[in-house]
Amino acid sequence: MAEDYYQILGVNRSATPEEIKKAYRKLALKYHPDKAKGDKRQAEEMFKKISEAYAVLSNPEKRRDYDEYGSQAFKQKFTQEDIFKGSDFGDIFGDLGLSDTILGRIFGSLGGGFGASGRPRGGRTRIFRYGGPEGFGPQPQSMRGNDLQMEVPITLHEIAAGTEKIVALSKDGQVEKVAVKIPPGTLPGKRLRISGKGQPGPMGGPPGDLYIRLREVEHPVFKREGNDLYVDRHIRFTEATLGTKVTIPTLDGKTMSLKVPPGTQSHTKMRLKNYGLPYANGKTRGDQYVRIIVDTPENLTKKQKALLEELTKEGI
Repeated sequence: MAEDYYQILGVNRSATPEEIKKAYRKLALKYHPDKAKGDKRQAEEMFKKISEAYAVLSNPEKRRDYDEYGSQAFKQKFTQEDIFKGSDFGDIFGDLGLSDTILGRIFGSLGGGFGASGRPRGGRTRIFRYGGPEGFGPQPQSMRGNDLQMEVPITLHEIAAGTEKIVALSKDGQVEKVAVKIPPGTLPGKRLRISGKGQPGPMGGPPGDLYIRLREVEHPVFKREGNDLYVDRHIRFTEATLGTKVTIPTLDGKTMSLKVPPGTQSHTKMRLKNYGLPYANGKTRGDQYVRIIVDTPENLTKKQKALLEELTKEGI
């Protein structure tokens, strides 16, 4: 089971960026292999853990993904290169009087002086590997390509049933079409990652990834709140008083008859269980709510007004 980054740094899940940075500074000073006392190998392993945790939790976007996916799923979806991309340790180590080259020694091309831009200082990524009789030495490493981001529209019907979208990417003057499968219950705002479909890496490096963000297309009848759906039905004042039945559409094309009890007040919500959108786990669904709107008549005939006046005399 993947370890929890918050526990590794000793902070709670609502910790501010300043609290996360402070916790890392304290632990980095304690476990930095050049400063740690005792077992150097154990210190290096702990330094790896706290540096990886800080690389994720110090980045708002990575932290949001980590909180959404959880420890195990996050480590499955993102490589260590993804985790350290764009991380900046230089200011922390500089304040502590430590060298950030330690990251290059223990992480290879994933560490070793990354600046805020995510590009290695010095213009070239360096890794440290065994070089035969000459021992360990720096070797050039090609860089990963940039990620691409696209926004794709999705309807409520597509959310409910799942869909496949075809997106067109322009790379080096060529158009590449990519099929993006969207499982049922994938809500708008969700970001999908398609590995290896970003920009090609320079010097023959690996390509970046493609990120798809879903944008909801407004439905003319239903409104969505999470996995629940809402629909309004207007009834007359007399129908609300005496009771009535209303016909309700559902997203899957069914029509249902709903009984409105006598004395129903305006804006009463009535639930149709399991008629909302499916959850991503595929096992449960949200609900559909019918909001009853009681219309008050604006223009009355003389007869209608007289009848209402009689009802008023009767205490209604």
